[in-house]
Amino acid sequence: MNVDELVRDALREQAEEQSPLGAGFADRVLAVRRRRRNRTVVGVAAATAAVVAVAVGVPALSGGGEEVRPASEMNKSDIIAHPDQSPPRNMIAAGDTALAAFFVYDSVKQPNGDNIRTRTYGLLDQKTGKYSKVKWAFLDVAPGMRTAAVLEGELPAKRIGLLDMITGKVDRWIPVDHGVASVEFSPDGQKLLATTYSRNPDRNFADHPQKVNGKEQPGPVASRTGFSVVDLDSGKEKWNKAPHWKDESGFFFNSRDDFQWSHDGETVWSDTGEEPFKEFYDLNGDKTGIPESERYVSHAKAGLSPSGKLIGGEFAGRGEEISSEIVDARTGARVTTVPGQQLLAWADDERVIAWGCDPKRCSGKGEFRNQLILLTIGSDKVVQLSDFRKASADYPGRWEPVFAERWS
Repeated sequence: MNVDELVRDALREQAEEQSPLGAGFADRVLAVRRRRRNRTVVGVAAATAAVVAVAVGVPALSGGGEEVRPASEMNKSDIIAHPDQSPPRNMIAAGDTALAAFFVYDSVKQPNGDNIRTRTYGLLDQKTGKYSKVKWAFLDVAPGMRTAAVLEGELPAKRIGLLDMITGKVDRWIPVDHGVASVEFSPDGQKLLATTYSRNPDRNFADHPQKVNGKEQPGPVASRTGFSVVDLDSGKEKWNKAPHWKDESGFFFNSRDDFQWSHDGETVWSDTGEEPFKEFYDLNGDKTGIPESERYVSHAKAGLSPSGKLIGGEFAGRGEEISSEIVDARTGARVTTVPGQQLLAWADDERVIAWGCDPKRCSGKGEFRNQLILLTIGSDKVVQLSDFRKASADYPGRWEPVFAERWS
């Protein structure tokens, strides 16, 4: 990085510190311009890229005392790991990506015999750099991690909240005409993809029983109606009809079948039970073919790397080996494997975050003994980001991560 770039960064940070937290703060946050994914870590962070941070600095106040800098900006270490924490209490991050939130499931019986699979979230508090238990039924975090989109329970919700991750308060509510049960920020942070349902997709109904191991219990109901693309600047919602995929006999897989953004944000997709197992729509609600860049993307959560050249692929282990494949996005050919069980998110073009375990620590311990780890393509190096997954008093279940782009 040259001197001019360093000066520009310094001026930008100074301007951010002096900006008052006015009424339009949420809108400014959500108008985030996505940071170039190939930006390198600078200054001290570059010199200490391999250092594991064990604490997040106290956020600084501007001269007027009106704005708190986000904890994710205060600690710019390349790797922030807490291998002694599970569920995590302090912020975890690697490269361009941070653990913005996590959640656990709990099945709650209802008086009428139904049961609801509820989520309990731990959301990053950008004032403290710690994860705080929050009440929302569903949430997602915007690039830059200043804002979360939140839904109230019971789902489907009739409005979407835009929550300030520093104050912990909803700055703005966006009413919607169709009940929403999931939200996902677009890659540029300027739109929300909301999957709409007529019933709660997390509720199993006593009057629609299913047999499990020969015993009847409440069963799922397919109720997806479509998806909405919500413009965050105007709050306008464009709804598109897109019911559940079902085979000829009416069979469907899951009552929750949320839409997801493609890598470039030009299309959205959901699962099907027939090849090619994904169904793509443009933002006007018309079905499209599979985008060329997505042709070889599997259901592994990592998906395309930031540059779009590699794919975090499926489990590739044999016997006691635990590994997953890295795939060439142009050809679909395997490039290499990495020692991870499930690839979750890219830290940058050369590193990927996964569920897994350093082979030296858990060889032969089984697939369910796993932790967040950072893997480097072409290397056997494993960096432990969290402790092994387990429940706690506050989070009674195995936690699942919600990642977000770390910088705006």
